[in-house]
Amino acid sequence: MIPYEALVEQEMRKFFNTLSEKDKRRYAAVETNRLGRGGIAYIVKVLGCSRKTVRQGIKELRELPSDSQYDPRIRQLGAGRKPYDETYPDIDQKFLDVLYDYTAGDPMQEDVLWTDLTMREIAARLAEKHSIKVSVTVIDQLLDKHNYRRRKAQKKETMKTVKDRDAQFENISNLKAEYQAAGNPIISFDSKKKEPLGNYYRPGYLYTTQELHTYDHDFNSFADGIVIPHGIYDLCQNQGYINLGISKDTSEFACDSLYHWWHNKGQYIYPQAKSILALCDGGGSNNANYYIFKEDLQELSDKIGDA
Repeated sequence: MIPYEALVEQEMRKFFNTLSEKDKRRYAAVETNRLGRGGIAYIVKVLGCSRKTVRQGIKELRELPSDSQYDPRIRQLGAGRKPYDETYPDIDQKFLDVLYDYTAGDPMQEDVLWTDLTMREIAARLAEKHSIKVSVTVIDQLLDKHNYRRRKAQKKETMKTVKDRDAQFENISNLKAEYQAAGNPIISFDSKKKEPLGNYYRPGYLYTTQELHTYDHDFNSFADGIVIPHGIYDLCQNQGYINLGISKDTSEFACDSLYHWWHNKGQYIYPQAKSILALCDGGGSNNANYYIFKEDLQELSDKIGDA
C-alpha cells in the first residue's frame, strides 16, 4: 500500500466531512478497496472513522443494485418528520383556542373576524398553552386554512346616500368627453396634508455613514415653517404639477396655484383652449359651499381670459 501525500489526505478529509452518513461509509469503502492490504487501517486513520463504518461501507458496495435499479433516496421510505397534523391531531382546535381571546369581529357579519396576534406570537402561545411547538410556516398554513388573510382596512363604505349621485357622475363624465373632444384641458386639483419643516421623523430608509437622530415628538411649535402641497393633475396629458405654499391653505392659494400651472404649462400645451374643466372635491380651500372660493375662481377666470 502506498499512502497519499499530506495535501491529498487533507482534501480527502474535507470532502469526507461534506457527505451524508451513507456516502461517508461508501467513500471510505471505495478508498479502502483501491489501496488493498492495510487500506482499512490507513483510511480509518486519515478520515477519522471507525473500522465498523468502513466494513459496513464495503458490504453496501457489494449489495448495490445495477444502475437501472438504483434508488437515490438517502433515507428509507417513510423516514423524516411527519406532517404537523399527524403529530398534533387536534392542532386546529388548539389553534382556534389560542386565537379566541385575541379575536374581534363584526357583529353584523359573523364570518368577518380578525386577530391582532402576529404569527410568532401565535406560535409562542401554542407552545405555552398547549405544548404544541411548530414553526411560523405551520402557523401561516393554519391561518390560510381557516381563511385568515393579511389585509388592511379599505375605505369602501359610503357614509351617506345622495339622491342625485349617479346623475352627478354622469354629468361629469359627459363634460369630460365634451372637453376632451374639443381639445380643452381637464384638470383635477386638491391641497394635501401640511408638512412641518424641521428635524422631524420621516418614514423610509437611506444609506448613511452615521445614525440619524430626529425629535422624539412632532410638535408644530418646534417647526421652522410649514409646506402646503397643492397638486394639479392634467387628465389629458397624464401629467402632474405641484405648487408648494408656505403660509395658509386658502382659496386664494388654490387659485394662485391654478394660475401658475396655466402660465407655465397649460397655455403652451393647449394654445387653442377656450375653457378649462376643473374637477375638485368639496372641502378645504376649494370648498364649493364657500362664496370666497367662487369669487376667487371668477377672478382667476378673468385673469386668464385677459392674458
